[in-house]
Amino acid sequence: MKAFVFVVLLALASCTSQAMNGYIGGSITEPILDYGPPINILELDDGRRAYQWNVITSGYVPVSGPGTTTYVPYSDSCIHTLTARKVGEDYIVDGYRRTSFFCD
Repeated sequence: MKAFVFVVLLALASCTSQAMNGYIGGSITEPILDYGPPINILELDDGRRAYQWNVITSGYVPVSGPGTTTYVPYSDSCIHTLTARKVGEDYIVDGYRRTSFFCD
């Protein structure tokens, strides 16, 4: 049963990772419009910027027992970081970093 909950949480986390990777090559404006303002913007030594969001995923996972199904709440918080380089007046996303395996 714990393995099932782990697999469901891992699958949900990977959806966010795929979405973040989808921003690579585009303007940093797009993830800001989708996720709101980042919680941190860091100036990197090489002239790029790192933008960080705290993404919270929550909901309920069905857990079946003998003759019953109950729903167990879950909540997961992950920091997602996009890096971007300046091109003209805009910043273009050039990378995504995950915080941990569980935030894939």
